[in-house]
Amino acid sequence: MKTEYHPDSNGVTMKERIYVCHTFYHVYVSCLKELALPADRQGKATLMLSTMSNNFGNLKERADQCPLFEEVIMFEEKEDVFFPELQKYHTDKGNLVLNMLSRIKYTKLFGKLEEQYVPVDFKQYQDIYVFCDSDPIGYYLNYKKIYYHAVEDGLNCIQYYDTARYDNRGHFGLKAWMSARNLIFIQNGYGKYCLDMEINDLSVVPYPCKKYIEEPRAKLIERLTKEDKDILIRLFIENLDGLLEQLRKGAEQKVLVLSEPLCDLDVRKQIFSDIIAQYSVIDGKQAQVIIKPHPRDVLDYHREFPEHIVLSGMFPMEILNFIPDLSFRRVISVLTVPNGIQFAEEILFLGEDFLDRYEAPELHRQNEQI
Repeated sequence: MKTEYHPDSNGVTMKERIYVCHTFYHVYVSCLKELALPADRQGKATLMLSTMSNNFGNLKERADQCPLFEEVIMFEEKEDVFFPELQKYHTDKGNLVLNMLSRIKYTKLFGKLEEQYVPVDFKQYQDIYVFCDSDPIGYYLNYKKIYYHAVEDGLNCIQYYDTARYDNRGHFGLKAWMSARNLIFIQNGYGKYCLDMEINDLSVVPYPCKKYIEEPRAKLIERLTKEDKDILIRLFIENLDGLLEQLRKGAEQKVLVLSEPLCDLDVRKQIFSDIIAQYSVIDGKQAQVIIKPHPRDVLDYHREFPEHIVLSGMFPMEILNFIPDLSFRRVISVLTVPNGIQFAEEILFLGEDFLDRYEAPELHRQNEQI
């Protein structure tokens, strides 16, 4: 049954919520937020999937059947490089005032150019949730003076990479003041029309922002029922039987390696070759290695690592938490925060010290450069 929407005081029909998602993980968090609502409020949301940086495959078809969403819309979001007329504003004028004037023009023009590709009227929604408002959608909403809620891109991601402050190094206070007045735009809670930004854990954020609010994702997960978990599995796993067959293969001891789009492809291959060589032996025996590619990782792991099991990259790894009786002896991550993993006896987070061996530290230690 479709939701009945009612007009506001101006006679405009209002819908309840829309989630603007750029990754599978964003969709996952959107589902958690919907499942935390009272039953009579579920199933009234719009899910909008941006194709700008992620291939969602046939997720839309499954999401159309998911009871959590009223409608599912694809968004052909365009990066600024798509618009030639924007490129002149990236030129350093050698002067702070001239650069700020250029940025003011860029901010407004970018939002205006993006408008033709936005497939919904956001003013129809009571609540708008945006993951990655650093992307063009943030410029568009501020250009249109539409209020929205920002949501942290990844689990505790600002702890390691505060994109707002890193992207605006130098005179940050001035830039934040200008963004608060909608002269320029800064993401992650600094824009005038950003109402607030949901953060998983405020205690780990190195630079506070008055609009940050803590919304622990663990609490959303703890309240899930078996039926809720089944909904998530059906939404994200296209072939559950095939996945379970892959996971049953090989040795009893299993090591899961989480890939990430790190460095260039040759270096990336070396990184994961080294990880497998160093961490795939348990108690003196070779464990079964299973690789879970990151959705945006384009390295062909089937070709490069044919001796290991390679899972689909088209689902968030958190869904493995909900598959009954699934357990790994060890899970290894480089930069992906593994705090949400419940399906492993041992979790190794290698971090920035490990990555220093493969690329210049300044390329991944962004917060240290703020």
